[in-house]
Amino acid sequence: MLPLSASDLLELSEQVASCPPVEQALVMLTFAFPHAPAAALTDLTIGQRDACLLQLRALTFGPRLKGLAVCPACGERLEMTFDASDLGGSGSSLPEPGSGEVGNPEASFTLEPYEVTYRLPNSADLRLITRLDDPALARKKLLESCVLKVRRGKKALAVTELPESVFEALSARMGQAEPLADLTLAVTCSACQHQWKVLFDIVSFFRDEIITWAARLMREVHILASAYGWREADILAMNPWRRQRYLELIGV
Repeated sequence: MLPLSASDLLELSEQVASCPPVEQALVMLTFAFPHAPAAALTDLTIGQRDACLLQLRALTFGPRLKGLAVCPACGERLEMTFDASDLGGSGSSLPEPGSGEVGNPEASFTLEPYEVTYRLPNSADLRLITRLDDPALARKKLLESCVLKVRRGKKALAVTELPESVFEALSARMGQAEPLADLTLAVTCSACQHQWKVLFDIVSFFRDEIITWAARLMREVHILASAYGWREADILAMNPWRRQRYLELIGV
């Protein structure tokens, strides 16, 4: 995996601005793994997907992440700074999707009298629930799509015959297997000491960074092209340090 270039980021900002979150994540992955088959990227579990995006973000913008949170108790705006390694997804290089080293093996558990065989959710599963407005229904459909086989004793059952208690157990097991798929950060308000948890979504976080960065870069390209007559491709090929020096020379 290589960091995103300036040209990559501009192109990516255009694509992610007009598609739903599940597609935004897949578009980002195509830039991270340009030679991987689309099906291999779609088949990544959500935890594997987010680990790839965390690593790509660290390679492109660095390991430090900054965000804002608003205290639900007093309304104080808090700046959060943390390291990608704290989230557990930016360590050693990840295997190339489609290489055979990345998979989604079956797992089983028993909650008497039911025995359930399942796999972890992937982007194809998320596509199935994108248009569902009811969060509870979307969660149920997502879990159902991941169930491969159900038995009650020697009898095979349909997934729709499972009680809610089995789905609760399934959800808990998935969360334990892939903590990155549902990541929360513990926050303490510096003003009132209220404590709560904030959901961290690498897809929306990275998307917003890319769009903000691209807007700033386009302004720099406009200024330098207007001042020197350079082509966009030539300006994008410069490293950020050199672009900044030229901007300073024209008083920006």
